[in-house]
Amino acid sequence: MKKDTFNYNYAFLFYDIADEFSDAGKYRVAKVFKICKKYLKHHQKSIFRGSITPANQIKLENELKKVIDKNLDFISIVKVPNAKSFNETILGTNQKEEESIFI
Repeated sequence: MKKDTFNYNYAFLFYDIADEFSDAGKYRVAKVFKICKKYLKHHQKSIFRGSITPANQIKLENELKKVIDKNLDFISIVKVPNAKSFNETILGTNQKEEESIFI
């Protein structure tokens, strides 16, 4: 089967880093957060999203692979063609315009 050659230019990234109360876990959480922030906009807690080029998607994934513990951590990247390719329903308030978490 031929690999999909469609370019995805918008992504949602969700992560759950294990052992965040241990020194190693805190280090991984901070590193993952910093890497994600380089490529995507911080949306909420461990959620990032935004426009991203296919080349930067590859860079993002490669950087994350070097930091995470593949047996403990979980990262999901959902790719869509562009920001208009999905419909979002927001319940409640989204008062946070800028990042409010300091790691």
